[in-house]
Amino acid sequence: MQDKNEQIVADFLQHREELSDDIMADVENMLGVMPFIFSAMRERPDTFVLSSLADYKTGRPESLSPKTAELIAIAAAAGAGADNCLKVHIRAAQKEGATRGEILDTIMIAAMMGKTKILASALRLLPEDK
Repeated sequence: MQDKNEQIVADFLQHREELSDDIMADVENMLGVMPFIFSAMRERPDTFVLSSLADYKTGRPESLSPKTAELIAIAAAAGAGADNCLKVHIRAAQKEGATRGEILDTIMIAAMMGKTKILASALRLLPEDK
């Protein structure tokens, strides 16, 4: 990295503690709970600030409503088998106005995609009858 850019990052990271506090408060407000990974990651404030800001911008894009973003997070968490994330994002989706039916359909679509992945991989390996 160029010296000028390293200085910009260093200047930014001088505010890591106040940024971390702000991020933690925003996440708790957004999700309704503080995920345990945030508390653990906070032990490395430089990494926490940079990673959390990227995740925040990714998780709340301007092109999607917060409800839609949470429904996508539910699908991703279900597909990844991330049960604790699933619980957090179900509550967050409800907080953003998602109905039980919308959440159920999101989970059903995630399950369909998971099933399709298994079938596509397995059936490609299934030998033809001779």
